[in-house]
Amino acid sequence: MRPTLSILSPSKNASLTRSTVLFLVLVCASVSALIGWTIWEERVDQLAESTTTADNMARSLAQHANDTFKAADTSVLGLAERIQVDGTGTTQLARLHRLLVLRVQELQQLQGLAVFDQHGARIVSSLVHNEENFNAMTRSYFQFHLHHADAGPHIGVPFQASSSGEWVIPLSRRLNDANGQFAGVILATLSVSYFTEFYHTFDIGKQGAIALVLHEGIQLARQPTLPDSLGKDLSKGPLFQLYLAGSGNGSAIIKSTQDGIVRMNGYRRLDNYPVFVTAALSEYEILTSWRRLFIVRSIITLGIVILFIILGARLVKQIGMRIHAEEEAKHARDALRALNITLERLAQQDALTGLANRRQFDAVIDAAMQRAQRSASPLAIILIDVDHFKKFNDLYGHVAGDDCLRRVADIIKSCEKRSGDLAARYGGEEFAVLLPDTDLDGALQVAEAIRYAIRALKIEHAGNSTGVVTISAGVDVLTTLRNRDSADAFVSTADQALYEAKSSGRDQIHFYRPVPLTK
Repeated sequence: MRPTLSILSPSKNASLTRSTVLFLVLVCASVSALIGWTIWEERVDQLAESTTTADNMARSLAQHANDTFKAADTSVLGLAERIQVDGTGTTQLARLHRLLVLRVQELQQLQGLAVFDQHGARIVSSLVHNEENFNAMTRSYFQFHLHHADAGPHIGVPFQASSSGEWVIPLSRRLNDANGQFAGVILATLSVSYFTEFYHTFDIGKQGAIALVLHEGIQLARQPTLPDSLGKDLSKGPLFQLYLAGSGNGSAIIKSTQDGIVRMNGYRRLDNYPVFVTAALSEYEILTSWRRLFIVRSIITLGIVILFIILGARLVKQIGMRIHAEEEAKHARDALRALNITLERLAQQDALTGLANRRQFDAVIDAAMQRAQRSASPLAIILIDVDHFKKFNDLYGHVAGDDCLRRVADIIKSCEKRSGDLAARYGGEEFAVLLPDTDLDGALQVAEAIRYAIRALKIEHAGNSTGVVTISAGVDVLTTLRNRDSADAFVSTADQALYEAKSSGRDQIHFYRPVPLTK
């Protein structure tokens, strides 16, 4: 026996093609998902590593700040003890002045030391030339100790020192007399620049930030320093809210309220003072290397996917070449049928406006009249004419005229609300609308809506009395009580109504009124 050639049926061939395409899609999706998951995990790891870095920096910065405040506070405590033992006589104050100068020289963070009596008068300071007329009564740190009996340290809002103009952070303690009554304040001012210069030694990138903040949310120092950094209230910001809600230590990715940069923030509270420090690294800078890796791997993944697509396309093409000749003939037959339908539709469609043409209208009106007579339902017709259209063409040219007709046709087309409604270009600037199962009132409403909408287009028409393009329309309704012998007669009566509308001044709607028969 001679071997027979096995040819896949169209349905089996389509199934095989779909299976092949599905397999290729799954392979490409799996490869992309695997590489995407790997890249995402690396992003997570990068952020986790940066979180650890920010936490370590915050711990180191908190220790530095704690030590800095501790050294200054120790000096203040020593001064308080010396004053309570030695008193504030002239000799004692002279010796105390020398001690203050020496202490400021020893501690780099100190900008100055001063002692104020219960009335706010400065009785001794580390200044070389003591300004005896200076009074601290209105200063916030003095008012705090005046109204709080707590003998512990108080860190206040930063201010500019009157002696040097340098920004300083006040650390003060209350001074009591032998009876425990308020006797004054001992003040140490710490230089803000001491903190910012130390912060500058940390590599936080171009968009990173380090800040020292009071427990109440007032910013004491910041690197980099912004024009409004010192003394700024951050209590409404998301970082401060997290700080209050937690244990005082933690990390979070937050968009800064000061400069709008998204950063990885590590924050830590000082052990002995109501202050916390935050070290923030820019998320954009953290992920810089990850983005480069992402681009490289994405290109590689794209190359793999493209390779699979090329190989898959060749495979699918080979499968497609096995399509039986009968399937090709079927496609050709279907294409020819579709082409015939398209040609038939084009043959019944006006090329300029896209509406039905005169040929389609004539075919539809005959069938519509027969249905109306069988069902004893009304059939309405509207004939529409663009007012002074010849003048429009003369004034603006045929290109503008064609555009005008298209815009008018779009309005008329919109009245086709039901499947049986038909809008057609009847000829030139004339249009017709056929409305089955519509009485006279309904037809007049549709006609008036078309007239109003076209007028609202405000198409300039200097040759029309209104200055814009308008239409006139004639309406007639076929009822079971007044049948017409033919479609031509039905159209003719609507045309008479249109003539009356044009004769009466245009831009209006008239309906056909039959002349009563005389006896």
